[in-house]
Amino acid sequence: MFYRENGQYKTSYAADTAIFPIRQDKIAIGLLLLFAFAGVPLLAIMGVGPFGHDYIFKAILIPFLILSLAAIGLNILVGYCGQISLGAGAFMAVGAYSAYNFALRIPELPMAISILLGGGVAALVGILFGIPSLRIKGLYLAVATLAAQFFFDWFFLRVKWFSNYTPSGSVNGPNLNFFGWVVTSPVDRYLLTLMFVTFLALLAKNLTRSTVGRQWMAIRDMDIAAEIIGIRPLYAKLTAFAISSFIIGVAGALWAFVHLGSWEPLAFNIDRSFQVLFMVIIGGLGSIMGSFLGAAFILILPIMLDQLPHALGFNISVETVSHLVSIITGALICYLLIVEPHGFARLWALAKEKMRLWPYPY
Repeated sequence: MFYRENGQYKTSYAADTAIFPIRQDKIAIGLLLLFAFAGVPLLAIMGVGPFGHDYIFKAILIPFLILSLAAIGLNILVGYCGQISLGAGAFMAVGAYSAYNFALRIPELPMAISILLGGGVAALVGILFGIPSLRIKGLYLAVATLAAQFFFDWFFLRVKWFSNYTPSGSVNGPNLNFFGWVVTSPVDRYLLTLMFVTFLALLAKNLTRSTVGRQWMAIRDMDIAAEIIGIRPLYAKLTAFAISSFIIGVAGALWAFVHLGSWEPLAFNIDRSFQVLFMVIIGGLGSIMGSFLGAAFILILPIMLDQLPHALGFNISVETVSHLVSIITGALICYLLIVEPHGFARLWALAKEKMRLWPYPY
């Protein structure tokens, strides 16, 4: 009864096509953003509950936001445009190393611009590796993007210029100075990440509702029919690769600069690519909200399961707990995909539909 559209009249096309056409959704998103931007830092300053410890920022909130951003980027390519990609980790690496070299070689360049330029280089690389999508698709395209993953794993390890000729290949990130705001504490890093994620998530949401977003979905549903009605596959596919790689590249730069601080090429190996891909599949293909839900499931659930035996007082070895976490997480993923193949986004949509109709069964 609290989630109804009664009395909410649409008097213009813009109102009917708004991102959140229902007033309750606008209020909920506004309260969520208010809590994220103001409530969480305030609770951290006051030392209330888990927010009083750096662990929740370093191990949960910051990685969750950055991986959600990477999942949004991959979802544009896989979920909205239907182009399978297994190279998300490679594009994260390109964004991280490019941003690092921009900050290192051009010290007067603002850090925010370095991160965005890193995303721009990742977009150019994404276009280059997206060219095969004009001739191949499906598993063949997946293998082509997998080649990008293995190539950049080797490239950044062997070409020492990108790591500033360090003997070990590890890189230390620069100081985070954003237009006079020196980011040092975990709360500052969280707020910085949150600003990037909020801006790029809103940008991605608007792009998927625009003309180019409709072209992506037409290519995904049936590329031959889309070409017949006048959509250019070259433009649609390469823009999807470019925008997807840009967002993933920015996520890679944030992962390196904000979360890790120092890193090596193995930080962006194929395991990272599969992790982001699983977030997209479990969260829901073709859904921005699903990217956040999938990232929460893949990242936060294992942490919770890892702490559960100790919280309940069970004396279980660390190795056993690690194996149980892997087993339970894998079983839950299989169960979820069997019950609802469209992921958490579809479950969320069904729950909203039932709330709009409650207490009536139809």
